[in-house]
Amino acid sequence: MKRVLPPLNALRAFEAAGRLGSFKDAAAELHVTHGAVSQQVRLLEAWLGASLFERHNRRVALTPAARAYLAEIGPLFEHLSQATAKYGLPQTVSQTLSVNAPATFTLRWLVPRLATFRAAYPGVDVKVETSNEPVESLPASYDVIIRGGPDTFYGYSMQPFLAEERIPVCSPALLQQLPLQTPENIRQHTLLHTSSLPRLWPDWLAKADMTEITPAAALTFDHFYLTLQAAVDGIGIAMGPTALIADDLAAGRLVMPFAGPRLASRSYCTYVPDEKSADELVELFRSWLEREGGHAS
Repeated sequence: MKRVLPPLNALRAFEAAGRLGSFKDAAAELHVTHGAVSQQVRLLEAWLGASLFERHNRRVALTPAARAYLAEIGPLFEHLSQATAKYGLPQTVSQTLSVNAPATFTLRWLVPRLATFRAAYPGVDVKVETSNEPVESLPASYDVIIRGGPDTFYGYSMQPFLAEERIPVCSPALLQQLPLQTPENIRQHTLLHTSSLPRLWPDWLAKADMTEITPAAALTFDHFYLTLQAAVDGIGIAMGPTALIADDLAAGRLVMPFAGPRLASRSYCTYVPDEKSADELVELFRSWLEREGGHAS
């Protein structure tokens, strides 16, 4: 007789949510997002043709039928866990996640944090490629694409995970040579530009009401990470994105000579193909990015 089994990922989400009494707690236990748990529960409800939870504003409650169902399947998960611990073999086949992200973001934010991800999930191999091409123009498919946003692309789900602003930054050594006591002192300094972001300094000077100021010199680089490195090396002042310079500020490699003004900037977001949106590995990585982005903000 053929076994009739529901989608196992959906069943796992239901068991955790029912046992813990919370979609949020289930998401934390399963290392996925709240939305992923909700989606899997809806999938199971559609498969069973019955409602499993009564949904209120900030809580959920099991229906009587779901309570009886959970009492039947809950012990099965516990037996499965015990049997796996007793007879399970070490995992020999690693899982691979393909990620595409901008080069500066990858160099200054993602790479320094990947060791944390690898320590938490040693069975996952992350393959990172860098590009600044628009999501819809990438020549290959990826599990996760990181770009600015929020934007909407057909066939992709989007989630923001890291907010950002822009403000002038420079090295402490530069300030010792040429102090920046007021924004007007910028006229004594070299401003560092990036060719792909030509409006950063003009927009900031306009917001600071200093459009008439002429700096001592200007240097332009073709990559943003070169501009930031030039600031670290004491060559001049750069418009620093707060998310990408957080580690440099904490380590004292860069300082912010002024409290403001700050330029608004787009957030960093994940864009995932619809066919990958329910993938456990993708949700794992997305949830990790959200936690790391929350720590940085």
